Amino acid sequence: MQDSLPISKPKLSLGQIINMSVGFFGIQFAFGLQNANVSRIFQTLGAKIEEIPILWIAAPLTGLLIQPIIGHMSDRTWLGKLGRRRPYFMAGAIFAALALFVFPGVSALWMAAVTLWVLDASINISMEPFRAFVGDMLPDEQRTAGFAMQSFFIGLGAVISSILPYMLTAFGISNTAEPGIIPDSVRISFITGAIVFVVAISYTVFTTKEYSPDEMKSFGETGEEEHTTTIKTALKSFYRKGLMWALAGAVLTAFLFFYNQNAAQPLEKELYVLTGGVLAFGLFQLLAGGFYSAGKKNGMVEVMDDLNHLPVTMKKLAIVQFFSWFALFAMWIYSTPALAQHLYGTTDASSPEYNRIGNWVGVLFAWYNGFAALFAFLLPVLAKKFSRPSTHLIALLAGGLGLISFYLFKNENFLIISMAGVGFAWSSILAMPYSMLTQSLPQHKMGVYMGIFNFFIVIPQILAATLLGFFTKNIFDGNAIYTIVLGGCSMIVAALLNLRLKGL
Repeated sequence: MQDSLPISKPKLSLGQIINMSVGFFGIQFAFGLQNANVSRIFQTLGAKIEEIPILWIAAPLTGLLIQPIIGHMSDRTWLGKLGRRRPYFMAGAIFAALALFVFPGVSALWMAAVTLWVLDASINISMEPFRAFVGDMLPDEQRTAGFAMQSFFIGLGAVISSILPYMLTAFGISNTAEPGIIPDSVRISFITGAIVFVVAISYTVFTTKEYSPDEMKSFGETGEEEHTTTIKTALKSFYRKGLMWALAGAVLTAFLFFYNQNAAQPLEKELYVLTGGVLAFGLFQLLAGGFYSAGKKNGMVEVMDDLNHLPVTMKKLAIVQFFSWFALFAMWIYSTPALAQHLYGTTDASSPEYNRIGNWVGVLFAWYNGFAALFAFLLPVLAKKFSRPSTHLIALLAGGLGLISFYLFKNENFLIISMAGVGFAWSSILAMPYSMLTQSLPQHKMGVYMGIFNFFIVIPQILAATLLGFFTKNIFDGNAIYTIVLGGCSMIVAALLNLRLKGL
């Protein structure tokens, strides 16, 4: 009988934790290039400032679908030596690299939007299983350190990728081009990113191993439930929720349509994305109910069922994530146009001043990611001394104040101070919520719940893409700097919501 008792999951060495985190260097290298340069590319190809958010929207919509699907699939994957999560790391890296090669060569706005969609979807395929990977490989007492190490490599990758166009310009590579043409500094940066992405992911794939299903069972983290599909949602509940959400979505869509047909000042058409999303969620619930009624317990039914029964800790963390990421997207989307307008009074994407601040934003993003990499080593210490929620609260307060200070500082160099606060928040956002979440998740559903948790990264991105353009144009009278301040207020709300988290 003694032999059947679970054994403890072994602690990994620092070197092993490093090896399993290096891939995130490549992931964030690509994200860093995307976040610092895509709005600039859109404007170079003719997008107006209020049109920028909607051009980002296809990417998060794809992530909303891909994340839980990839999580569900990776939970059920075992390919021998290739493992459970690592095949997805590699597949995503290959497709993302192809998108990075293509992106700087696009010649039309629609091509840039489609390429962003492919790039973001591919990055998500690689990234989503990485969060579950830490939950798979590390005992709970090492998970904060594991996610903090990911934060370090995320910060390092983003530092280098963010300053790359700036450094290339310093070495004589052209940072300007004819109207409608993407500068060589950006073009070479994206090609470099494609190579780095594949190399970093390959390093993690070939230097790590994953615990087999039998080993996970010996740790007491999986059992018969891993091979048994149990649906907790009643059939009538699928139909009731589906009808409720679908009806709400249809009514809101119809109201928006008829209002815009008759109003003197129509609402932004991007709001159809929100109303359509509500409708789509209802239809997915109805579809899951249809499958369940027919006796088919497929992935659609399981994911919808998991959505209907989120762990309590996950629900609380989801709200924190929502306000945190809404703030981040405000910064990522609007930093370049906001600062160009606030500091230099220009919205001309082809002007030297605009391109100068575009490069400086890359440097600022490098600073906040550099600060994040350093703060990553502090997070486990603070979490041990105080608690994980308290640590996250402090970090988010610092980030919110950092974003608000964008408005206060009139000298671009002083914005480095702002980036210290943002960097502290960014480091914590990448580590603490996941460290708290993995403690509350069943091991055999780690991937799918991580995918669902990323809804609360994607949903605020969709809201940012649909609402921030409206706020900037109609409420802030085109002054994008106030949009950054709004992001800072959102992050402070996220900080205070950590007071609801207990015992973590």
